[in-house]
Amino acid sequence: MYVRYAEAKSWEIAVLDSNEAELGGFALITFSIKGDNVYSKLKYESGAHRVQRVPRTEASGRIHTSTATVLVMPEADEVDVEIATTDITMDFFRASGAGGQHVNKTESAVRITHIPTGIVVTCQDGRSQHDNKATAMTMLRSKVYEARQKSLDVERGNERRSKIGTGERSEKIRTYNYPQNRVTDHRIGLTIQQLDRIIDGMLDPIITALIDKEQQEKLANG
Repeated sequence: MYVRYAEAKSWEIAVLDSNEAELGGFALITFSIKGDNVYSKLKYESGAHRVQRVPRTEASGRIHTSTATVLVMPEADEVDVEIATTDITMDFFRASGAGGQHVNKTESAVRITHIPTGIVVTCQDGRSQHDNKATAMTMLRSKVYEARQKSLDVERGNERRSKIGTGERSEKIRTYNYPQNRVTDHRIGLTIQQLDRIIDGMLDPIITALIDKEQQEKLANG
């Protein structure tokens, strides 16, 4: 869904790390998207996305519910976050999965641990160890920046974001119901009977509605 949406916007997509699931798809995937107004459009996607469908293996037609967790972060520059080399440990290992035949022959994958926060990032889909190291550092800066911002919010007792898209992983924000071809965004009570089009990347009706709702709340709160 996000890849197709990005392609429609002519945004640039790059997979940074991935872990394929045994039954197909991904157990975990991290990717970057670059282009105009990317974060302003996708920042509302953080949270728990609930999927209701009938698996091919389900003979009785019973609907199964699963959840995909999405976390969207802006890319932090070096000027935003300074990370001392003494604050990190770096491990190299052989990559697995997509990325070319060479990935299993050399220790090109990189894992960086930020000691003060315990944040760990992994990158293995680049063409070389150097590429993966650079990308992993970019990912780490973004995560450290996010952690610091949340810490500041707690200290100040303020909500950094509006009620729409707080970014909490446990927050159920949307349901995709395949049997009824329905998508419901629970934050604004919006239901669209075009799940097939949404999954095909036509997210603008939902994102535009979220932007409008956030602007209305900001105006109402002065």
